[in-house]
Formats: sequence, structure tokens, C-alpha cells
Amino acid sequence: MADILFLLDSAAFQAVVKFSNCNGKRKVQYESSEPADFKVDEDGMVYAVRSFPLSSEHAKFLIYAQDKETQEKWQVAVKLSLKPTLTEDSVKESQEIEEIVFPRQFTKHNGYLQRQKRDWVIPPINLPENSRGPFPQELVRIRSDRDKNLSLRYSVTGPGADQPPTGIFIINPISGQLSVTKPLDRELIARFHLRAHAVDINGNQVENPIDIVINVIDMNDNRPEFLHQVWNGTVPEGSKPGSSLMYKPIYRYSQLCIKPILFLGPRALLCTFRKEGWGMFTINNETGDIITVAAGLDREKVQQYTLIIQATDMEGNPTYGLSNTATAVITVTDVNDNPPEFTAMTFYGEVPENRVDVIVANLTVTDKDQPHTPAWNAVYRISGGDPTGRFAIQTDPNSNDGLVTVVKPIDFETNRMFVLTVAAENQVPLAKGIQHPPQSTATVSVTVIDVNESPYFTMNPKFIRQEEGLHAGTMLTTFIAQDPDRYMQQNIRYTKLSDPANWLKIDPVNGQIMTIAVLDRESPNVKNNIYNATFLASDNGIPPMSGTGTLQIYLLDINDNAPQVLPQEAEICETPDPNSINITALDYDIDPNAGPFAFDLPLSPVTIKRNWTITRLNGDFAQLNLKIKFLEAGIYEVPIIITDSGNPPKSNISILRVKVCQCDSNGDCTDVDRIVGAGLGTGAIIAILLCIIILLILVLMFVVWMKRRDKERQAKQLLIDPEDDVRDNILKYDEEGGGEEDQDYDLSQLQQPDTVEPDAIKSVGIRRLDERPIHAEPQYPVRSAAPHPGDIGDFINEGLKAADNDPTAPPYDSLLVFDYEGSGSTAGSLSSLNSSSSGGEQDYDYLNDWGPRFKKLADMYGGGDD
Repeated sequence: MADILFLLDSAAFQAVVKFSNCNGKRKVQYESSEPADFKVDEDGMVYAVRSFPLSSEHAKFLIYAQDKETQEKWQVAVKLSLKPTLTEDSVKESQEIEEIVFPRQFTKHNGYLQRQKRDWVIPPINLPENSRGPFPQELVRIRSDRDKNLSLRYSVTGPGADQPPTGIFIINPISGQLSVTKPLDRELIARFHLRAHAVDINGNQVENPIDIVINVIDMNDNRPEFLHQVWNGTVPEGSKPGSSLMYKPIYRYSQLCIKPILFLGPRALLCTFRKEGWGMFTINNETGDIITVAAGLDREKVQQYTLIIQATDMEGNPTYGLSNTATAVITVTDVNDNPPEFTAMTFYGEVPENRVDVIVANLTVTDKDQPHTPAWNAVYRISGGDPTGRFAIQTDPNSNDGLVTVVKPIDFETNRMFVLTVAAENQVPLAKGIQHPPQSTATVSVTVIDVNESPYFTMNPKFIRQEEGLHAGTMLTTFIAQDPDRYMQQNIRYTKLSDPANWLKIDPVNGQIMTIAVLDRESPNVKNNIYNATFLASDNGIPPMSGTGTLQIYLLDINDNAPQVLPQEAEICETPDPNSINITALDYDIDPNAGPFAFDLPLSPVTIKRNWTITRLNGDFAQLNLKIKFLEAGIYEVPIIITDSGNPPKSNISILRVKVCQCDSNGDCTDVDRIVGAGLGTGAIIAILLCIIILLILVLMFVVWMKRRDKERQAKQLLIDPEDDVRDNILKYDEEGGGEEDQDYDLSQLQQPDTVEPDAIKSVGIRRLDERPIHAEPQYPVRSAAPHPGDIGDFINEGLKAADNDPTAPPYDSLLVFDYEGSGSTAGSLSSLNSSSSGGEQDYDYLNDWGPRFKKLADMYGGGDD
């Protein structure tokens, strides 16, 4: 057991002790004899749990250590005392720097290695973070025993020295003084591991490197930080005191604060409120849970609370503790503490009779709970007044109203009014302890409105039995309808709606049905012996209504149809063997007016019984045979008398067309094609003729249509001027021809004015737009037929004067159109205007005398030297 003495400053009663285990592999558990005041971490760090005054007397407590594997125990006494006042001598002593001496190495003695001195275990250097200096601050002095004989150089390596972050620790290479150059931050790097080296001036190693561990001691320099600045929590309204809030997500206090563990002293944080919430909520200082402290949380009054939570370390010490704040938003969740209440005790509505899916009344309720939640959603039910289930109530999801709807037709003549009792409650039951009834009730008064209903036939369909063959005018039955509107005075009239064979009529007043034609059971409108007719009954109400009824007549058969041979065509060989035709009878009547049938051949013509014989096989079939040995091939019509079994019986002579043909050994006809071609029936010939006629008509119609189309096209072309119709014209521009010599032009029109005939002058209607109007013609000078080159100037002057004095002359800026005269003109050449002198010697001053028209030309050529 050893004693450890700590000298504590009176301002801060805190201390640190570090246990060093010689065997680093051991797992040691520490315990303090005063756990209320002092505790020991697993790394051997001793700290004070709380702040307390320390008297001048020594305070002492024990630290126990136990090996977890071997259960070996140790203990050490820790004594605390106040640090005495420092004197100058004590300051000097305190300023003495601890020395770290390199351990001696093994040396050889008599050929054996001999350790001269036991190695030292160099304890780590503890350096508080955020030291204020001055810097560089000396930490320890490293020295070797060989510095007495040798000149040594000291250096340190490792992170913080020559490795990043570099320059934090430096060493004097001569004295070996190790110093720190700036404040340290434990939150960045908590421990530095350096190696010290000693070499001679030649760089030869004289000592083995030693390890130096520098622990950065934590200081209370960081405020507690919340993981989030805003925390959202919920609490149900009406919660009892002591109820915890539900967080999203739920965090324990140890997770709420990032840095709750601080250097030396109390580590717990003190969480308090700084805003609203006092009196309703409190916070657990140890866990950080927010709990309710009072009843009365009502979402309908206060839906949300905003709390400012302050977390202070050092158990909330205002002097040494650091604090931080966060916001807690507590939402009061809704519970079903308010049942729905009807806004009125009685609701009214009305509905027309026989209408379904109609909203009769709109039930409104109020509910103070949060809208669109199960505690607010209303459920309606009918508790009385509707024994037959003709009404139902649906909830409007948006307004929460109850919609009373008719689901079954209502008859005004049976029920004129309904008084319903309805109840409303929430989807979820009321919360426990609520002193309100769980549901609200009201009354709904529904009035049924009478409307005009359709008449209906009491028997629909009505079924009667009648024999066919009834004559027209026979009364069959009376088919009447009833009006369901007993409280309306209305008349009913009857009309026929459907009568496929047009056999019946109905009296519009009394509904008696009579025949207007003979009833025939064999008609195609009769199905399974039943004929259906539909009648309409209409009233005179507003609006008028109608109803339909069906009359079904079951027609009893009478023997009104004679039997016919079937088939109507057959084949037989020329020789009697094999030579037979099986026939039967077709009768549209039914038993007992049909079979069995009797078959016989008529007496005339005599060739029938001479050539043929008929034998009855049974009541429905008979066999026709060739009586003679040979009958020439061809088509023969054999009359057969068939009699049915009706009462009285009905007989008929039916024609059987027999094709007699040559047969092979198997009894098959070999000349069927020839017989069929020769024996083409009248019906087939008529059909072929009809087809030919139709084809000819179609051809004729097509020809007429084509001719009519050509006429219409020609008529349209006549409406268009051929010169203006350019739709299908091809304009050719590349045929220029050989000039005027190839054309038959009258070149005399291009001669002098005196050679033009008077009748060649154009009429007024075809004068060009750029020509002057018809007035009195001025007397222009006439050029002689053979002009001399010298008189061209006089001619131009005379024409110019006449034009200037002509009031009908066009303006100076008019567009004049000249005709192309072509080549080979008989007029003289304009080259005669050229003088024998050069252009530079020509005098153009005379142009000034020609008037304003030639002024520009005179300025260009008559300007003299300019």
C-alpha cells in the first residue's frame, strides 16, 4: 500500500491520478472507498464527482484495484490537501523541469551480458488542454548519462513533432529540453506518442530510443450539444400527471447530448425549461425525459406547446458549468373526448314517390375533436321509423354530414310520411372517463310527394286460347288496366302498340280486343303456337303516363292445310331393277290433323297407273316404283293423291318430278347433266331471265350516266372563256420563230405619220391607257417621206413646240409604251445624227433652246470646258 498526495488549488477542488499497470495485459477493476465524492474510470483516472469545500485538514480516501482474472487485490491511499502559498524559492523549485534519463544498456562482463541497472518505466506526461502559455512551454528534459564524455544531440520523432501535425512539440538538441509550442485540444488528439533519440556529433546512435507518451487532459471547454435543435414530441390530451412524451424518434438523455462526459468533476447535465410549459411539463435531470406534471391538457384549447430546454453541465453549476439550449415542440394529440352533436333536434325532407338514390335530408353535426380523424368522423344509423329499410344514411367524408337517401321505392298511396329516429356517434368509442353520452339523437320528418304513375295491366301478360281460322270481327277478350293514382281523377285510353300480323284491334275506352283478320296458326309470326300482341294504356295526367301489356293467344290447330309430297323431285333408272323412290308427306298442321297419310295415284291420265305404282310403307312413308320394264330417260311429272287423318280429312294432289336416267351397275345415273340441262324448270328459267334483264338495266344506266357526265362537262366549259381558262393550257415560250420576215405583219403602220391611213386610227374603246384623250388634234409637223439628215433638228423643234402647247399631252413622268418595230425598217438610220467631227468638238449649246425637256441633256453636254 502506498499513499498519494494531491495538492489542490483552493479555487478548483479537482485532481487527477493515473494508475500504471506494469503488465499491460492485465484487466484491472478500480473502486473508490468514497463513491459519493470520488470515482475511478477503467483507465485509472480519478475524478471528483461533485464540487465541495476542502478544509485545511487532510482529506483521505482509498482506491481499490482488483485483477479480474486472478482476483488479486491492491489498494492505495489518496490524500488531498490545499496547495500552500508559493514563495519565490518554491516557485524556483516548481520551475525545475523533470528529467528523463535514457536507461543503461547491457554490457559484457567476462564474455557475458550483464545488466548494470534495471530499466525504468517512463510514466506518461499529463498536459492540460487549452493551456494559456506562455509558449513554448517546457515539459521535460531528456538526458543521457553519456553526455559527460560525449557531445550529444537530442531529437524527437512521431506525430506532433516531425509528423503531421508537425511543430507541436520541439526539443533543444543540445540541452534535450522538450517543449510544447501551442495549446492542445483533447477533442482533436487525446494522446501523443513520441520517441526520443540521442546521437553523437557524427550522427551515430549512442542510446536506444525511448517512448514518451503525452496525455492531453480534458477541460470543461465544450458546451453540451443536442443532436437536433428542434425536437418534436406528442402527448395525448387528458394525459395523467407523470406521463412521458412520445418523441419521433424516442431518444434517451444519454443520446440526446453529444458530449455529456466532461473532464474532472460532475458529469451529469442539468436540463431545465426556459419558456412556456411551467406548470404542465417538467424534465428529468438524469434521463432528459419530458413528463407531464398536471392534468388539464386539452387539444381543443391549446394544440401545441413550444419549450426551450437548457442543458447545463457540472450539475447546473452556474459558475463552472456550460449550457446550451434546444427547442421541444410538444403537440397535444387528439383523443375522442367530444361526441358528435346534432345541430337541430328535427330535420325535414321530402321525396317524390317511386324515386330511389335521392337525398332526402342533410343531417349536420358538430364535433370539437380534430377534423378528419376517427374521433371526428361521424357514423349515422336509423334507430326507428323505418321497419322496411327504405332509407339509408351515408356520411359525407368532407363535411361529416349525414345524407339521408332513399334506397327502396316509396308509394304515396301506401305511406305519405315517415318519421325517422337517427343517431350519430364517432368511429371510435369515447375515451375513458368522459362524462358525455356516446351518441346524439335527432328526428327526421320525410314527406312523400304524389306523382302521376303509369297505368298497369292487372294480368300481364294475359294468356287466352283460341282456335285458328276465326273470322274478322270476332271478340277475343277484354284487356283493361288500372290507375295506381287513387287520389287523382284520370281516364285511361287504350291503343295497339305491337301486332306483327295485324290481326287485332282494341277499343280505346273499354279495352275489348277483336279480330280484323283470320288467325292462322301456321303464320311465321306465331312461335310455338303462341301469338304475342302488345297494347298501351295511357292516362290524361300531368305529365301523361302510359303502361304496356302483352296479350298471348294460344292458337289451337284445325285441319286447314292439305299434305304435300316430299321430296318434290327424285331420280330413277330406266329399268325397273333397282327402281324405287321413297316419298313422304309434308303437312303444316299438327296431330291429329296430320299423319298417318294415305298415298294413291290418280286415274287420269291413264299413263300414270300404267307406268307407275305406289306402295304404302307406313303411316308417313310410301314407295314409288316403275311399273313397266323400260321408260325412256327424261323428266316426268307424277301426280300423287295424299290424304291426312284430320276430321274431316283433307287431301291434295301433289306433283312429284321424276328424272328417269340411264344408270350404271351401281344404280347411279350416268346422264344426269344432260337431263338436268334439258329439264330446267320454269322457275329457274325465270330467274335466269331476271338476272339478264337486271344486268342490261345496269349497263344502260351506266351508259346514260357517262353521257350525262360528258354533257355537264361540256356545259361547264362553255361557261369559261377559252382565253381565260388556263387550267389545262400549255404555254410555250421557246418558239421565237425567224423574226419579222417570217410573220405576215403590216409594216406600213411603222412608216411616217403622213403615210398612215385615216381609217387605221384606233377607236376610243381600244385606246391605251398611256395615250392622251380624244380632243381636238393639234397640228404636229409632218415629216417628209425622204427626210434629210440636216432637217432632223428643225423637225424635233417643231414637234417640241407643238407638244408644249398641247393641253392633252401626258405629264413629264408618264410611262410611255412604244411598239417594237422589228428589223429591216424602211426608215432612215439614226446614224445620220452623227457629225463628221468627234464628240469632243460637237457644240451642244443649242439644246438649251429646246425647252425644259432637254435642260438636263444640255447641262450634261453643253457645259463648255466644264
